[in-house]
Amino acid sequence: MVSLQGLTVGQVAERSGIAVSAVHFYEEKGLITSWRNNANHRRYSAAVLRKIAVIKAAQKLGVPLKEIKAAMDQLPNEKKISAGDWAKLSTWWQKDLDKRIAELQDLREGLNECIGCGCLSMTDCHLLNPEDKMKSQGPGAHLLGWRRKPYTENA
Repeated sequence: MVSLQGLTVGQVAERSGIAVSAVHFYEEKGLITSWRNNANHRRYSAAVLRKIAVIKAAQKLGVPLKEIKAAMDQLPNEKKISAGDWAKLSTWWQKDLDKRIAELQDLREGLNECIGCGCLSMTDCHLLNPEDKMKSQGPGAHLLGWRRKPYTENA
């Protein structure tokens, strides 16, 4: 039961399943807010519990905190997030997730091509050197931080 005094940071952490330090971190990043009581202790509204649930869901989707904050800034600060609010957020994040899935599928296809040829050629590799952009830097494995030295019998 939430009193008119609000939730303590420990209550928020326990009820949301995160560490107290995470509650403080989310507040520091502007994702949630608190107020101070007469004893100068932080207090949170019950609405913060649903906000934390949304933050955790977005993080599980791989949404960066910066983007989560931008989305949360569009919502009323002390109001509990509604089903309609969630629908807006999830639609926005679903588009981003679809884009990342497509990028990963392209990466997977490029990886299969590399495995298929087995050469990891610096001129033909679609993963490390698309369109042979590294050719202007001369021969060698520039992306690996070293250049291949020519073979000599004395080496």
